[in-house]
Amino acid sequence: MTTVEVSGSNGSTAEPASYGAADITVLEGLEPVRLRPGMYIGSTGTTGLHHLVWEVVDNAVDEAMAGYCTRIDVTILRDGACKVVDNGRGIPTGAHPQYPDRSAAELVLTTLHAGGKFGGSGYKVSGGLHGVGVSVVNALSARLVLEVDREGKHHIAEFKDGGQVARSLEVSGNAPRGRTGTTVTFWADPLIFEETEFRAQTIIERLQVMAFLNKALEINFKDERPGKEQAVSYKYSGGIVDYVKHMNSTKESLFRKVCWYSQEEEGSEVEVALQWNTGYHESLYSFANGISTVEGGMHEEGFKKALTNAVNKYARSRGALKEKDDNLLGEDMREGLTAIISVRLRDPQFEGQTKAKLGNPSIRSLVERATNDKLAEWLDENPREANQVCQKAVLASRARVAARQARELTRRKSALDGAGLPGKLVDCSSKDPRESEIFIVEGNSAGGSAKDARNPHTQAILPIRGKILNVEKARVDRILKNTEIQALVSAIGGGVAEEFELEKARYNKVIILADADVDGAHIRTLLLTFFFRQMKTLVEAGYVYVAQPPLYSTVTGKSKIYLLDDQAKDRFLKEHKDHRSEFQRLKGLGEMDFGELRDTTMDPAKRSLLQVTVEQAALADEVCSVLMGDDVERRRHFIQTNARDVRFLDI
Repeated sequence: MTTVEVSGSNGSTAEPASYGAADITVLEGLEPVRLRPGMYIGSTGTTGLHHLVWEVVDNAVDEAMAGYCTRIDVTILRDGACKVVDNGRGIPTGAHPQYPDRSAAELVLTTLHAGGKFGGSGYKVSGGLHGVGVSVVNALSARLVLEVDREGKHHIAEFKDGGQVARSLEVSGNAPRGRTGTTVTFWADPLIFEETEFRAQTIIERLQVMAFLNKALEINFKDERPGKEQAVSYKYSGGIVDYVKHMNSTKESLFRKVCWYSQEEEGSEVEVALQWNTGYHESLYSFANGISTVEGGMHEEGFKKALTNAVNKYARSRGALKEKDDNLLGEDMREGLTAIISVRLRDPQFEGQTKAKLGNPSIRSLVERATNDKLAEWLDENPREANQVCQKAVLASRARVAARQARELTRRKSALDGAGLPGKLVDCSSKDPRESEIFIVEGNSAGGSAKDARNPHTQAILPIRGKILNVEKARVDRILKNTEIQALVSAIGGGVAEEFELEKARYNKVIILADADVDGAHIRTLLLTFFFRQMKTLVEAGYVYVAQPPLYSTVTGKSKIYLLDDQAKDRFLKEHKDHRSEFQRLKGLGEMDFGELRDTTMDPAKRSLLQVTVEQAALADEVCSVLMGDDVERRRHFIQTNARDVRFLDI
């Protein structure tokens, strides 16, 4: 209810304003999208901007899943527009029976919940469930051009200023010989978005996943922007088998074979590919109608239950588990597992527009039946590989027991120590996690400077000694025995591994503060790997940050200037061509006095932090494996290629 303030003899009182029929606002057409864009695309930042691309590409992929599209081309044009071309059937161009004065294509572009996915035979399965995709793109674009090649004719329509018709759909000539399909070119509206510059790497990574999930679909990307020109192409004849091989290429596979199976029942289909590696982390990714279900759902539940059943049954039949032994747990046999679960079904029940979790009970039953039958067959037909899986799972179960004992010992120590906080932690006085932050600092000298530079009310300091354990190469039981990791776990709170509880974290900002050199970069990577593997929800919640201490300092006049990196130094020299100083390279945090460290790196009003985000868990998994794995050449190539690309770090 709306209220107005009315002054009275007693000071002020609030009375209801009039609330009648005239006060009801009706938003027509695409107005709701422009008024509340976050409801449809999540945000008006870079994530929402790229969501526009996904909506158009998903429509093209739906055509591929229906069997009518074999190629999709995505191009960032010279002026920054995005162009998506498919060779599907083309959006219908005839008049709509209910709206005879408007073409079906125009309705799709200008009306929410208009599309071919609500019934009829247009699509049996699709990712664009809600029918708001391309109309939302139109609503949030300054300009959009639609081209349709269908029935031998080339049709074109144009829209401006958030979906207003600038040119009604009309035939502009003949379609290229044999050509059918849809072309959508759009210019994101700068009045809506914080920035309208697309990031090529973000698009490329998503397109590669779509190519993996749609066997033999060719997806091409081209960037035509000056200075950013590049082109890549993806087409995988093995589909998700190639996806698993790609994921495990950064790891040491337990064996070369990839287990693949599929099953179809009553219009629903499941396809699974899996392979174990010698590592200790589970990499399980699920999709429904091509949409990444990052929060899992019924298909994952069915797979996990059947996997546990099938491996336990095999282990007992072959003597890997004795009669007196307890059954292996699911987490034991998923240690080192890389698996892709892809389901396609009519009427998928997603939780919300973000489609993060699948809720169809029927698909759980299908995945469970398929896995029970097909995985059991694979284990019987591949006894050497099956025995390796069982042996690894048995070792994992022993490590799980040891890890539980280590956690219990840690808890007992904490109880005996009182508060249970590490002795070297210099805590803040605030007990409110929302305003509290902890700096993880390498070295005692840097820790001393940071202690003096901090705001004691909201900033805590935890010095760590040297480089922590590489958790990519260790099981939880060994990880928990490491002194520095014990200090991290107890200081941050919330536990570790599968027991970690985000709401119990003592700080909403965990900031890695390391030197701006090679050793500092290694320490940052070790810590980020630890957080991603053992406190993943801390990263997903956006609680992990990287401080940016300057690499150089210089003097201009009477002022001392700090420069973040070589790029900042180059920019400074361009702006100050007469500058004569030899720059001072700051070798370590310990070289700064507390005032310098406060002013350059720790003061919230002056510092620059990088927030660590996980946009694609599978990609983050791959990066962790490359950076912390044993393949030195691949690690060197990755670092050289991505040296200036902060892929997971958003300012």
